[in-house]
Amino acid sequence: MGSTYTQIHIHAVFAVKNRTALLSKEWRDRLYQYMGCIIKDQGHKVLAIGGTSNHVHLFFGLHPSQSLSSLMLRVKRETSEWINREKLTLGRFQWQNGYGAFSYSKSQISNVINYIQNQEQHHARKSFREEYLDILEKFGIDYDVRYMLDDI
Repeated sequence: MGSTYTQIHIHAVFAVKNRTALLSKEWRDRLYQYMGCIIKDQGHKVLAIGGTSNHVHLFFGLHPSQSLSSLMLRVKRETSEWINREKLTLGRFQWQNGYGAFSYSKSQISNVINYIQNQEQHHARKSFREEYLDILEKFGIDYDVRYMLDDI
C-alpha cells in the first residue's frame, strides 16, 4: 500500500486560564476563524469551532502527519499571542494548561457539530465544569478533580 488513509475525528476542549469569561462575543468569531486557519494550515480538516466566554470546542479531522499534542500546543500558543497582540483583553491572556480530546466515529459527526454550534444554549443550563465532567464520564476517562481544572 503506497498511501496512508485515516479517518480520525477529534473533539478538543480547553478553557481560558481560571475559566475566566474573557472571550468576548464582539471578537469570538474572529478567534474561531483564526483557530480554523491554524488548523487548516497544519493540514487538518475543520468541522466545527464554538464555545462560550470561557472555553472553546474544536472538532476536526486529524491528519496523521502531526500529533494531537503538537497541534493543540500550536493552536493555543498562536491564539494567545494573537489575543495579546490585538489587545483584546485587559492584561495578559492565557489558556489554561491542558485540554480534553475525544474521538468520534463518522456516524457521530453531525451530532458533535450540532452540539458545538449550540454551546450558548447548552450553557444556559449547565456550567463548563459540569459539561467537562460529563464528557470525561461518558468516555470512561479516569480523572482526579484536584488536577482536572485550574480553579479561580
